[in-house]
Amino acid sequence: MLIVRGSAGGTELTGTLYERGEQAPSFRGAPDEDAAYVWVCDEFYEVDSGGTTQLVDGREVHLAFESPMPRGFDTRPQAIECAKEHVRTQFARIGMDPADVEFDVEKSEIDSEE
Repeated sequence: MLIVRGSAGGTELTGTLYERGEQAPSFRGAPDEDAAYVWVCDEFYEVDSGGTTQLVDGREVHLAFESPMPRGFDTRPQAIECAKEHVRTQFARIGMDPADVEFDVEKSEIDSEE
């Protein structure tokens, strides 16, 4: 599995990309098990109060989380690009410029120990 991490404004968002042959989570709404690559990551948006407080670019942001929306893809490059776009969108939802998001894609340590 791959970890896709986006960083901007002093905070990070990390999601998991399950690769062909790995057991992706199975729950209501998950892509069918025939998907070669499955992306799972939080979705959130800014609210006026309540939620989880996060310091982003020097300001307090209140976040409300939605259920993760898994997505299935046929190819690894397509899956990675869509994962990055997902992370950019989440940062945009809290007022960050998506162009400011820096990415790190790495093989999971858990995966490499197996």
